[in-house]
Amino acid sequence: MKKTYKCEVDCANCAAKMEDAIKKLEGVVDARVNFMTQKLTLEAADDVYDKVLKDAVKACKKVEPDCEIEI
Repeated sequence: MKKTYKCEVDCANCAAKMEDAIKKLEGVVDARVNFMTQKLTLEAADDVYDKVLKDAVKACKKVEPDCEIEI
């Protein structure tokens, strides 16, 4: 499953760090955090997608605590 979410990120460097952190999570097929469009694209297997999404949000919050992802 592949979905895109609105993601408020403050800088391109933070977006790159978030993307790297999400890609390291178990179950992630691919992830993109785009600073210019303020979007997060997450791809993972259907059966683990909800858990992966929750873990991805946690990973983003570690990089940038005030990051908002609209789910």
